[in-house]
Amino acid sequence: MPRDLAHHGAARQRVHARSPAFALDLIDSHGQAVTAAGLYGSLAVIYGWFGGMKFTRYEAEGLVGLVSNNPLLSWIYSLFSVESFSNLLGILELSIAVLIVARLIKPIYSLVGGLLSAGLFSTTLSFMATTPGVFVPELGFPAISVAPGQFLLKDAGLFALSLWIAIDSFAALRATRA
Repeated sequence: MPRDLAHHGAARQRVHARSPAFALDLIDSHGQAVTAAGLYGSLAVIYGWFGGMKFTRYEAEGLVGLVSNNPLLSWIYSLFSVESFSNLLGILELSIAVLIVARLIKPIYSLVGGLLSAGLFSTTLSFMATTPGVFVPELGFPAISVAPGQFLLKDAGLFALSLWIAIDSFAALRATRA
C-alpha cells in the first residue's frame, strides 16, 4: 500500500477513535460489562449475607412466622427443627452465591444459580399471600406493612434479577458453544 494511503487510513482511525460515536460505543460496551458484573456481584453479596445470617438463632426464629403460615412449607418443621431448617436454607443460599460468582469459571454455574435463586424468590414471594400482617386493610388496597409486607415485596426485584442472571448465563453458554 502506498505510504500516503496507509498514513491516511491511520489518520482516519485516530479521528474515529476520538469521535463522539466511538466514545459512546466504548462507554456502552464497558458500561454493560460493568453493570452486568455489578448485578452478578450484588446478588452474590445478598445471598452471602442472607445465607450467613441463617446460621444465627435470630434469623432462624424470624423465619418461623413466614414458613409456618405457608401451606407449601408449613410441614417442614415436622421434619426439621427451626435451627436445622434455617441452617439448610443457609447452605442453599451460600451455594447460590458461589454458583453466581462461578460465572467467572463457566456460565453453566451461574445459570444453575440464577434458576435456583428464581425458585427461592418465587417461594418467598408466595409468603405475601400467606403471611398474616402483609396487607393493611384499614388503609385500603394496595397498602402493605413495612414488615413483613415491604420486606417481602423487595423479592420481586430480586426474582427478576435472578431470571436475568439465568438468561444472561444461558446466552453466554450458547455463545461459547456456537
